[in-house]
Amino acid sequence: MVYEAVVIGVSAGGINALKVIFTNISENFKLPVIVVQHLHAQRDTFLADYLNSLSHLHFKEAEDKEQICAGTAYIAPANYHLLIEEDRTLTLNTDERINYSRPSIDVLFNSAADVYGSKLIGVILTGANDDGVIGMKKIKKFGGITIVQDPKNAEVDFMPQSVLKEVTVDHIVTLEKIGILLKDMGSKNFQLNN
Repeated sequence: MVYEAVVIGVSAGGINALKVIFTNISENFKLPVIVVQHLHAQRDTFLADYLNSLSHLHFKEAEDKEQICAGTAYIAPANYHLLIEEDRTLTLNTDERINYSRPSIDVLFNSAADVYGSKLIGVILTGANDDGVIGMKKIKKFGGITIVQDPKNAEVDFMPQSVLKEVTVDHIVTLEKIGILLKDMGSKNFQLNN
């Protein structure tokens, strides 16, 4: 299977989880990655800067109307929902909170499933609410690959557990194995359609 993008949803405990995954990603990884990490409302580029120091991917805060590029990881800015448009650009908005969150994982995952369908990889990591359940259902329904961090390995297991109660996912694995899975899927089978 040829994949076109990865979407990741994470909340409490996310900085360490993302660090573990992306230090395992090689420079051959070409898929774009779009991340919603629940953040405090004040805008700060710390997460992108920190992950840039550890990973071969280029991390940046997403910008409105930005074209999605290979080998780049986009992080939703604090207090903005992040969506993917049909033309493979990013959109930011300040619509109402979903699951008490803005950015919302469900908003990103739903828009990504509409655009990428079966060529999407969805990942849910540690977190303390059920944001992401609806989006993972849609990714699965549209034929995408669904990966959930093993709740026993999660700093906060509520978010992975919530997804597992509602979705029959493709992989339930540790953070280290998520990095390996993504590396395998993103290094060998890359195609970006613009």
